[in-house]
Amino acid sequence: MVNPTDIKTAQRPAPKARKVLMNRAIREALDYELANDPTVFLMGEDVGPFGGVYQTATGLYEKYGPERIRDTPISEAGFIAAAAGAAMAGMRPVVELMFVDFIGVCLDPLFNFIAKHATHTGGKQPMPVTIMAGMGGGYCDASQHSQTLFATFAHLPGLKVVAPSTAYDARGLLHAAIRDPNPVMFLMQKELLGLGLWGTLPGATSIMPDEPFELPIGKAFVRREGRDITLVGMAASAHMARQAAEALAKEGIDAEVIDLATISPLDRDTVIASVAKTGRLLVADEDYRNCGVAGEVIASVCEAIGHKLKAPPRRVAFPDTPIPFARPLEQYLRPSAEKIVSTTLDLFKDYA
Repeated sequence: MVNPTDIKTAQRPAPKARKVLMNRAIREALDYELANDPTVFLMGEDVGPFGGVYQTATGLYEKYGPERIRDTPISEAGFIAAAAGAAMAGMRPVVELMFVDFIGVCLDPLFNFIAKHATHTGGKQPMPVTIMAGMGGGYCDASQHSQTLFATFAHLPGLKVVAPSTAYDARGLLHAAIRDPNPVMFLMQKELLGLGLWGTLPGATSIMPDEPFELPIGKAFVRREGRDITLVGMAASAHMARQAAEALAKEGIDAEVIDLATISPLDRDTVIASVAKTGRLLVADEDYRNCGVAGEVIASVCEAIGHKLKAPPRRVAFPDTPIPFARPLEQYLRPSAEKIVSTTLDLFKDYA
């Protein structure tokens, strides 16, 4: 005998899938945390009625008011330091730093206080500060508005650094960042956010559930399985790696793609396990080549399983020069799927 309740459930239409841009995913995470935790508040330049330059706070000012959504003066050193004080007082501040390059004027409160305070207090006082910052090049914004600075932040103990490549990852990681008792840099690649001004990589949008969810900070994601080479990327370069993998498949090379998602703490285990299988490694990094995350990933693999490698690792990164304003020069210097493909083909040619 069929239960009438089962029939009713079976006939109920399935919920429509929501394809969401990254900036909306971030806004939904902020909205949920603001609604469910009175200690959470957002502050930054133009996050109030304007909704933020990246539209990550659209509508939140009207919903939560000026006490919870605070427009700040153009004084990054002031409001980053204010976030530290608020965290010490029991709040969970979320700060939007318009461009990550502006961290240069507020390194002291971040490097010398926020990142170190938990250690200085013997772990007795947490520092739950989340700093959201736009990053990345490709839009002729020149050297003071186009950097990623992954390695600058990853080098500092006490500071977590995430760099999502999809809207799904952005929402899950932002929930985790805001709830984390430690300070987190939440880096938003402009090319992925969903603004018409900058354009959006198609793979950055995601099917989004309605309910909140967390993704673990410190866990990399295997985006594509393969057997011949491991391609590692983060944020925009994770998309470049996936595009390169599809092109390499036509050349008979089966590439595994890993998206780091978190820069610090770095998920070395996932990368090492992949390279142990493929025997080859290439890391794509939009940050500067010198002392960068790409070099750290390569060093970690070489230290662990260097004797098992079939070929020397390679990296595709931004050369050690300030980012040019001129679009042809900037595009020439940036990492790309084409550079990953050509470097990989050369690697297989030299080490068949």
